[in-house]
Amino acid sequence: MTSAPLTVPARPYEFTFDPATTALVVIDMQRDFMEPGGFGESLGNDVSQLRSTIEPLKAVFAAARAAGLTVIHTREGHLPDLSDLPPAKLNRGNASLKIGDLGPKGRILIRGEYGQDIIDELAPIEGEFVVDKPGKGAFYATSFGDILTEKGITSLVVTGVTTEVCVHTTVREANDRGYECLVLSDCVGSYFPEFQRVALEMIAAQGGIFGWVAPSAAFIEALAPLPAASAAQ
Repeated sequence: MTSAPLTVPARPYEFTFDPATTALVVIDMQRDFMEPGGFGESLGNDVSQLRSTIEPLKAVFAAARAAGLTVIHTREGHLPDLSDLPPAKLNRGNASLKIGDLGPKGRILIRGEYGQDIIDELAPIEGEFVVDKPGKGAFYATSFGDILTEKGITSLVVTGVTTEVCVHTTVREANDRGYECLVLSDCVGSYFPEFQRVALEMIAAQGGIFGWVAPSAAFIEALAPLPAASAAQ
């Protein structure tokens, strides 16, 4: 059942969505990317750059869960035998640790390992979807698209890390498949401030070529008038 459309002040113009057909997508908020000792740090990155997303996302979770939105988490990671890991991805770069190597949080980006799981602050709750993906985008070789179809989803509110890689890839894939995407600017993060700025500009450029961009407070305010879990009715 659809509900009354809501609007969010956004760039390049207002984003309109129906809570009943909207999913909150939380991309790769994993220990391997977010915490010291993980894959992100092994690439030479300052993981503290990503942690500013945690508190805004916690507030978005509270609002989205209260409104009954579909919530989908993704985790990048590979099978223990690395059969789904292309050699080009494994061998690219000069990181001190490669995918599959043993790190402080278990084998790097391997499904089922401690580091590949989502950080405690943003852990999924019962009833939320968790999609493991071998690539950057959420659609490739996953059940993500099937879940969206099954739930009747037409709009995505996208959060997570990193803005210019897995977030951008997912938004571009979604755009090609006809989904409307709102990216919450303070709930996505990059290791590089300049990449963060430019990646967000690219999404909203040319009249919203890939989607819309807004701060999380605007999205939460749009959900505020809804009765608890109304979107799930």
